[in-house]
Amino acid sequence: MMDGLVKGVRWLLMVTRTASGICLLASVAINFVNIIGRYFFSVSIPWAEEIMLFLMVGCVFTGCCAVAWEGRQIRMDVVVTMLPEKVREFFALLSELVMIATAAAVTVFAWPVIAQLAAFDERSQAANFPLVIPQAMIPIGYTLMALLVAVRLMRRPSRAPGADASQH
Repeated sequence: MMDGLVKGVRWLLMVTRTASGICLLASVAINFVNIIGRYFFSVSIPWAEEIMLFLMVGCVFTGCCAVAWEGRQIRMDVVVTMLPEKVREFFALLSELVMIATAAAVTVFAWPVIAQLAAFDERSQAANFPLVIPQAMIPIGYTLMALLVAVRLMRRPSRAPGADASQH
């Protein structure tokens, strides 16, 4: 069962990395076209800044899935690294559980806002782009992060007394 789950995670990571890359490339392309237009033709794209911002939101909240899977989130662990191994492991697990709880809270609190944006068909000013799309990326990204961290925790080998702690 775990092998099937890991295959699903690999597929999900491929999809989210691809989406993140596409968002980043699209943002760079829009910026490049806008720069050329502005400096060579004295014409800029009025909606470029808005769309680039939305693409960056998409890039970050799809790209965060790979970070969560690899456990490379930013951590304030200067003091924790000086603690004994068992205490470090406890704080590492606690950190992961807090991340999952925070992601769940953000998701729960974000969905009513997303539903209102969709119901009222709120759109951005310059691009007339539906705001529900970039706003929905936030709880979607957090939900995927929480799921990936949970799967990573389930894959974690249980440490028997005297087992080598360097294995991850």
